[in-house]
Amino acid sequence: MTALDLVIRARRMVSTTGLVPAAVGVKDGRIVSIDPYDAAREALDVVELAEDEVLFPGLVDSHVHVNDPGRTDWEGFTSATRAAAAGGVTTIVDMPLNSIPPTCDVPALELKRKTAQSQAFVDVGFWGGAIPGNAEQLRPLHEAGVFGFKCFLLHSGVDEFPPLDSGQLEQAMREISSFDGLLIVHAEDAHRIDSAPAPDGASYQPFLHSRPRDAENAAVAQVIDLARQTGCRVHILHVSSADVLPLLATARRDGVRITAETCPHYLTFSAEEIPDGATQYKCCPPIREAANRELLWQGLRDGLIDLVVSDHSPSTIDLKRLDTGDFGAAWGGIASLQVGLPAIWTGARERGFTLTDVARWMCQAPAAQVGLGQKGRLEVGYDADFCVFAPDESFVVDVAALHHKNAITPYAGRPLAGVVRSTWLRGRPIDIHADPRGRLLTRGDDA
Repeated sequence: MTALDLVIRARRMVSTTGLVPAAVGVKDGRIVSIDPYDAAREALDVVELAEDEVLFPGLVDSHVHVNDPGRTDWEGFTSATRAAAAGGVTTIVDMPLNSIPPTCDVPALELKRKTAQSQAFVDVGFWGGAIPGNAEQLRPLHEAGVFGFKCFLLHSGVDEFPPLDSGQLEQAMREISSFDGLLIVHAEDAHRIDSAPAPDGASYQPFLHSRPRDAENAAVAQVIDLARQTGCRVHILHVSSADVLPLLATARRDGVRITAETCPHYLTFSAEEIPDGATQYKCCPPIREAANRELLWQGLRDGLIDLVVSDHSPSTIDLKRLDTGDFGAAWGGIASLQVGLPAIWTGARERGFTLTDVARWMCQAPAAQVGLGQKGRLEVGYDADFCVFAPDESFVVDVAALHHKNAITPYAGRPLAGVVRSTWLRGRPIDIHADPRGRLLTRGDDA
């Protein structure tokens, strides 16, 4: 038998059923065997993990704003994918905004792919955008390989990516349903937010009240109603209001094809702890109260929330308005791509969850959502994408150690459990100081 390229021996490997000792064999970038830990296997390279290390699947983060081209002072493919690799993430799917142009037609997609080609340290896929007037561009984008289409139901924060009104939303859903595509929705209702109090000032509470739960609840109800009418597959982005969980449960019982995600910041922070002027915590929808946070964790336990992804949405430091601390004027977005795994593991283990649960939320489910059939699991036939994780080691987040382009995050100074020791892409460790070797992914192509 031809020697394997690599065998990794781990006393603890994350499988779909729990932690097991294993020897993982790799050939040509794929997992070709999983044997008992001490099995005799011939390989060109044998790596034995330390006793405190766990072999974890490479994370799949399907909600990342790279902002390249057009706003590369906010982030870029080099910095974003280095941060991803440092955080155990081996695959990202890039959002259609806040790049210029947004990915709303095939030429914009081609430009983004060309931009990313030589910069990607991890594998990269792309979402398309659904905006007013581009319904005829959706099928060509789908055929060009985007993983689905993002839309907003209120102002997105950038003028070049306008929201859909109810008629345009229905039109987009009918078009996307015609080729069995996927629509992913920033679900906040514009009318309810327009009638809410203004968010100006350094206190967090007025900002929280300016993005009320009922705006999120109403938007999710609208998406469910139209999905029921059109048959479109839909996904609710960054769930922050636990009030939507019963709506999701009912919709699924009724056969609506709907999934949902939340993000590390909604599961880590609470509105009560955010100091005045701390605009690094501003995101939309907002971080809500501690009691709501615990209900989101319960939503994960109950399977109503399917996946956890970063919504990495960085900006330059000046746009966060730290000089005034004005939540109304500050950019809304949280940079967290590199720290998502330890942030979630810190909260998960405190609540009795396991590493297998975390792998389901952050590896398996995001890969399944976008149809990446060779990602997100440590199983024979899958890409040999690994995160070597030390779950019992702790650290304090130092912004100087993050590879995000702009050194601002609400995680700064926060103690977290779990350290990513190394990240492997298709059977080789990622060296973020060497030439990048990530691939560009296309829907339906298992890379």
